[in-house]
Amino acid sequence: MLSRCRRAKFRNLLSFSVPSSESLTHLLSSRSSIVSTFPPITGPASRLATLEPPPVFLPAQITKRFFSSAPNQNLLPQFSREGNFDEIASQTQQICPGCGVHMQDVDPKQPGFFTKPSPKNPDYKSPIQRIPIDDEPQVSNSFKKGILKELVESENPPLNPSLAEKPIVCARCHSLRHYGKVKDSSVENLLPDFDFDHTIGRKLATTTGSRSVVLMVVDAADFDGSFPKKVAKLVSATIDECSRAWKEGKSGNVPRVVLVLTKLDLLPSSISPTRLEHWVRQRAREGGLNRLTSLHMVSAVRDWGLKNLIDDVIGLAGPRGNVWAIGAQNAGKSTLINAIGKYVGGKIAHLTEAPVPGTTLGIIRVEGILPGNAKLFDTPGLLHPHQITSRLNKEEQKLVQVSKELKPRTYRIKAGHTVHIAGLMRLDVEELSVDSVYVTVWASPHIPLHMGKTDNAHRMMEEHFGRQLQPPIGEYRVEDLGKWVRREFHISGYTWDSSSVDIAAAGLGWFAIGLKGEATLGVWSYDGVEVVLRNSLLPYRSQNFEVAGFTVSKIVSQADRASNKSCRQTDKRKKSSDLEAAMTSATVSS
Repeated sequence: MLSRCRRAKFRNLLSFSVPSSESLTHLLSSRSSIVSTFPPITGPASRLATLEPPPVFLPAQITKRFFSSAPNQNLLPQFSREGNFDEIASQTQQICPGCGVHMQDVDPKQPGFFTKPSPKNPDYKSPIQRIPIDDEPQVSNSFKKGILKELVESENPPLNPSLAEKPIVCARCHSLRHYGKVKDSSVENLLPDFDFDHTIGRKLATTTGSRSVVLMVVDAADFDGSFPKKVAKLVSATIDECSRAWKEGKSGNVPRVVLVLTKLDLLPSSISPTRLEHWVRQRAREGGLNRLTSLHMVSAVRDWGLKNLIDDVIGLAGPRGNVWAIGAQNAGKSTLINAIGKYVGGKIAHLTEAPVPGTTLGIIRVEGILPGNAKLFDTPGLLHPHQITSRLNKEEQKLVQVSKELKPRTYRIKAGHTVHIAGLMRLDVEELSVDSVYVTVWASPHIPLHMGKTDNAHRMMEEHFGRQLQPPIGEYRVEDLGKWVRREFHISGYTWDSSSVDIAAAGLGWFAIGLKGEATLGVWSYDGVEVVLRNSLLPYRSQNFEVAGFTVSKIVSQADRASNKSCRQTDKRKKSSDLEAAMTSATVSS
């Protein structure tokens, strides 16, 4: 128990308050004015007058924690999507050569985190060199000691060039390259959205400066889902404006547009190149690209068409031009640039490739490909919300992703029947002027299909979506994808030999319809997913028709085994309960 005197002292200490910064400043200024009114001090006491006054701690300094486990925010870079576009800024900030994000080694919960690799002996993986004993002129002392070869290490061993030139990438790129996934996807949400108009659009719209070449990359297996309509309209408007200025004698830097249809190896090899080129040009015009300089159809995996593309881009860019690789997420821009760098033999940093959307996070200036002072820039993939892949998780995206040559799966069905593409899209044949219609599905072979009567379509959604029909994976994911809506299409065809029109869903695939007559079709998908009617891209169909029911796939087999196991367990519990009830009734009766 404290004494009365001690309690009084303790209250006086608690009542002490730190003066505000304004009162301290006023006190200091008053002291300076008072001191200045006195005559200067001379003699030995002048040494004391020259001493600095003791420092005054403001409240912010008093309450500051000098020891904290939280990272210093001042050491973190200002995250943006500019990448290393600005040469001066790139010299002061380290940029990840794989994805273009600003790198930092302070906080692993922030974008761009990396760890410096530990130094290793450059020859730690080199095999042991053994010299046969017969080659030695005489038995050496090393052999007598049990050593096959005397290893004499130099003071400065030569560095391994392959290890010395290996660039350091961020932890996200390391995980994508070695494991094919991102450990913490929530970190990407801290980055600002990629604003194409502000970052690249204003650079293309300038009438002065270096010549601009737009390398517009589009996925051959998902043309309408990956075609950047907004960019096409912006570039077309810029070309028209610059062309008018140039005709009037003003400065007009007219951008060049090169449309690159990549992943050509995913289309059937029997497709006609002439027909495909005509189809691509027509779809590009309908998408808003009115001024197209050239069109190239390439495959970065098999090196198809790379030489002609490189020669064309070098000629259009000139000695000081800027080439912008633009496209939707997962359209194949980084893979194409890596293939071009390997083809020309340039020493470039390998860009990160992964079968997931949004691999590139910032603008990456790629050196060593174009001659002279011309520059090539890889840009972040444009997010298309109308693509169904933007609503899927990583595991579901892997099922939808097309990685091999497309194969047709054809049904011959009558009115009143329905075809499901997993739990993502459905086609109802409602009315026909003929007896039947050919429906060919072009989509990933990993996705299961189902054909049955339209009357049972609602039951299919309740019982099989998320199970036999994946994606979505799990019944709880069905509601996460959105509202299930219907669209109606009236189509007509003139031959049975080939498909006439396609009904395509962005990011998924398409139905190819072949008939000689007219039909009314109802197409179901999730609200907001773009579904378009177009001329048929691949008019072929399979020689062998699919039968009613589920297609044979790994997903359906696993779902059936799980369902059968559940049914067996239910029957076992029912028999056990019936047996217990019978024994109970027998005991009571006795």
